[in-house]
Amino acid sequence: MNYSIKLLLFRPCFVFHLQRSSVTHLRFSFKHTLQMARSALDEMSQTGAFDRTPSTFRNFISKDQTSQFPAEFGRYHLYISYACPWASRCFAFLKLKGLEKAISLTAVKPKWERTKETDEHMGWVFPASTEEESNAEPDPLNGAKTVRELYEIASANYAGKYTVPVLWDKKLKTIVSNESAEITRMLNSEFNDVAENADLDLYPLHLQAQIDQVNEWVYDSINNGVYKCGFAKKQEPYEEAMVKLYEALDKCEMILQKHRYICGNTLTEADIRLFVTLIRFDEVYAVHFKCNKKLLREYPNLFNYTKDIFQIPGMSDTVNMDHIKKHYYGSHPSINPYGIIPIGPNLDYSSPHDRERFGPYHP
Repeated sequence: MNYSIKLLLFRPCFVFHLQRSSVTHLRFSFKHTLQMARSALDEMSQTGAFDRTPSTFRNFISKDQTSQFPAEFGRYHLYISYACPWASRCFAFLKLKGLEKAISLTAVKPKWERTKETDEHMGWVFPASTEEESNAEPDPLNGAKTVRELYEIASANYAGKYTVPVLWDKKLKTIVSNESAEITRMLNSEFNDVAENADLDLYPLHLQAQIDQVNEWVYDSINNGVYKCGFAKKQEPYEEAMVKLYEALDKCEMILQKHRYICGNTLTEADIRLFVTLIRFDEVYAVHFKCNKKLLREYPNLFNYTKDIFQIPGMSDTVNMDHIKKHYYGSHPSINPYGIIPIGPNLDYSSPHDRERFGPYHP
């Protein structure tokens, strides 16, 4: 915290002696600092409920070579955290579509750290070297020390969260998008000229209406629902989120009793979006976010379904449970003040499942 803010917060007697203009300036500085350096932990409504704000950078890469951001081999870079489910689903699309050679990738350290000396913001940082943290790398493009610096390079007046994923344009040196739902759509359709698995379509035309419908309730009740449970600051919004979460999980269990995947017997983006939450459920959300009414492994269909998705070639590379647990248990001191990481349950998602009863894997 900078000195002026310390004076305002902890020295009210000093403020009494300041001129009104000085007090106004301090209040403005404090407000400005909060606006410029927020994280998900700050997104609370007056009722104590978690209220996620939308992403800011919403440009779109197009196969049309005359567009501002044309799909080009080697032009774009994806910044991720293995811990973040939103970033992980983008990495999953990169792997499944065979775009690792066309789009480079860098992973940050799992645990949030101070991003600037001038305020208390905690966020994603890059290691100083590859030896500092396994499966994390220094920023190879801009030499940034933090993801926050990437946002400041892209926009000097940016006021928002410093989130991952970040899809970066090397040529224009700016952020194309930080909205994971739109990044996955770009990766699915716009890079087919350079994708090794161009025939794979995770958002096929004949299933788009169904996928959109499933995505809507899965996002609200499950993907974001676990955060509504974990970040709630009052009992009532926590309980409301828990009810919706388990109603949605029960709904998934019933669907998966009849179909291999959540939209039928074809793998789609809806499965990837659901998977990134399920793979974290027993290891993190059941404990850290108090989603303990029923564990994932107590749902026969959901648990085997999660193992099924995990075992798709390339998907296991997107899951780093060490990073996941380090981040959640170590980055939210208001929830886990001592940063102790639970040892278990260390589930084996590579063990056999029963999903072949619906037929072979069919992307």
